[in-house]
Amino acid sequence: MGKKEIQIRQDAGRPILPFTLKKGPHRPTVLLEVRKMFNAGYVGRNQEEVRRHIDELAKKGIPGPSSTPTLYPIVLRALTQSSQIEVYGEETSGEAEFILLVENPDRVYVAVGSDHTARDLEVFDIAMSKTICPNVISAEVWLLEDALPGWDEIELRSWVTQDGKRTLYQEATLRSILPPADLLELVRAKGKEPLDHVVIYSGTIPLLRGEFVFGERFEVELYHPRLEDRLSLGYDVVPLREIS
Repeated sequence: MGKKEIQIRQDAGRPILPFTLKKGPHRPTVLLEVRKMFNAGYVGRNQEEVRRHIDELAKKGIPGPSSTPTLYPIVLRALTQSSQIEVYGEETSGEAEFILLVENPDRVYVAVGSDHTARDLEVFDIAMSKTICPNVISAEVWLLEDALPGWDEIELRSWVTQDGKRTLYQEATLRSILPPADLLELVRAKGKEPLDHVVIYSGTIPLLRGEFVFGERFEVELYHPRLEDRLSLGYDVVPLREIS
C-alpha cells in the first residue's frame, strides 16, 4: 500500500495522516493528528459578488447561508488521501481548494485538496451534501511561512475527466479568495475551537463554464510561481448504485 493510501487512527478515532514536507533536499515526513475539520464557504474577497452568487443559487433552489463567509463542520472520517473514492449517486463533483493544516498557532502547513460534494443534496442541506462525500487531501505540504511571500500569485486549478475526456474545470489565483490569516480568524470566531490539530478547507474558486460536471476523475493543482513548486492530487470517482 502506497503512502497516499495510508491512514492511521488512534483509539479515540482521530486520524493521523502522513505528509511529505516539501522544504529543502530532505523532504521529511510529518504526522498530523486531526481533531477537528471545517470547510469554509462563500469565501470570495469581494463579498458583493458573493451575495449576487447566492441570489443566483437561490433561483435554482439552493439555499444560501444567513451570513458569509460561512463555516461547515465536517466529520473526521471524511478526510482521506486515497486515489479512489466511493460516492452515492451520479451527481457529485470535486472542488479545488487550498487547505490549512494547523498543528498549533505557530506551525501551519498548506496542502491542496478537493471538497467533493453531492450536488443533488445541496438543494436540501449544504452541510449534508459535503459531509456525505470524502474530503480528499494531498500527500505533500508546504510550510505556510514558506508559501506566504507571493501568496496572491499562487495558481489554483482543477481538471475533470468525463467519458474519457479531460477538461480544465477551474483556474484562478488565490487573490480571489480569503487569505490564510482571514481563514484562521474565521475559524477562531465561528468555530470557537482552539487552533491546534485542525484541518481547514479554504472554499473554492468559480467554475470556468459555470456549471457542474459529474466526471469519473478529478485532479487539483496548487502552483506557487515564486517557489517554482506545486502540490497536486488526483482521484477516481466510483459511484455506488442501488442494487435491485
